Amino acid sequence: MGNTQTYMAVSAAVCSASLVCVYVYVYCSHKLLQTNVLNNDRLPSFVYLYIKYLSRAVTRRTGCLYTAAANSDVVYTVLNCRLETSLLRRFCSAAGYGWEYPDTEYRDIPLCFPEFLCCRLLLMVLTDEKFRLSPAGLVRVRQSMKTLQPVDELKRGPFMLRVQVVEYRQIDAGMEVDVCLSATSHTSCPVWESVLTLLSKNRLHKARRCLPGKENESQPDDPVPENVKQVEFRVPSTIDLQCVGAFSDFSPCHILSVLARLCGCRSQTAPSLWMLSVCLAEIEKHKGVGVITAPVNITVQFMEPLLVPGRVTIKFWEMTKNWGQCSPRGLSFHMLQHGSNITHIMGVISGS
Repeated sequence: MGNTQTYMAVSAAVCSASLVCVYVYVYCSHKLLQTNVLNNDRLPSFVYLYIKYLSRAVTRRTGCLYTAAANSDVVYTVLNCRLETSLLRRFCSAAGYGWEYPDTEYRDIPLCFPEFLCCRLLLMVLTDEKFRLSPAGLVRVRQSMKTLQPVDELKRGPFMLRVQVVEYRQIDAGMEVDVCLSATSHTSCPVWESVLTLLSKNRLHKARRCLPGKENESQPDDPVPENVKQVEFRVPSTIDLQCVGAFSDFSPCHILSVLARLCGCRSQTAPSLWMLSVCLAEIEKHKGVGVITAPVNITVQFMEPLLVPGRVTIKFWEMTKNWGQCSPRGLSFHMLQHGSNITHIMGVISGS
């Protein structure tokens, strides 16, 4: 009799806890997403967003553009965001700047940091019913980032974050989508903006074969000048774990990467934005903060994935010819696999 009562009590407790979880993590999140303007203290849970991510990943094929309703704009805005110093320190520590970076005099918030603040917001967009691609398997191929004011403006009060789908394009390899991320200060002035180009690969597309010794032909048109600064460092095998822990980056790609590691998979790659952030950190260390002081534009192409662990070489140099609208302080930078010509990142930094 006593065992039966105990079993019934445990079952009732489990049912109650399940109902609470469903209400908190699913129902409330579903209701919040009925509007595209949210407050920072009330956001949908990652649990609910993961459920949506998995359901769309299972029911949609990569590389295919699905039809949407007449009003197919996908945009989310989060109001009253505030900068968390602890999160900024963890980011700086893992991204090559150092734990004490926020306290360093004459140093602005790292240019890549606002994107990490948009992590949940970006996941909301990619799992939205009106988003016309499968959220699974999206690969970052290009990025254009600019600062109109110093990113430190976000420290001065509550700011606004916004993520919006801009355009879909069909290419030979599949479908590309441009997603715009932006941060606006408490005075409603634009501070930071980034346009991500993500590729949804068509499984039927066959990659063009390269001739032996020609694995990476994406080299700049002009020869690299002699005044190149070169930095070499080792990429640890635990970089994906560091990104999840240090950046609080719980995006499905990184979570799945961690789960794959726990299951024994050794073929891991470094996050694309981490590679870009490390490049900018090294450039600032050697060229000074003036190189990336707002207003500034950064355009990047993401080439070959970076397998970890490994060694990479970052090269950067001042541009010696007229690159369109680039100012004299323009810089070009590459991240390459150490000891080879395989390029992981190609980028240009220029003044507005």
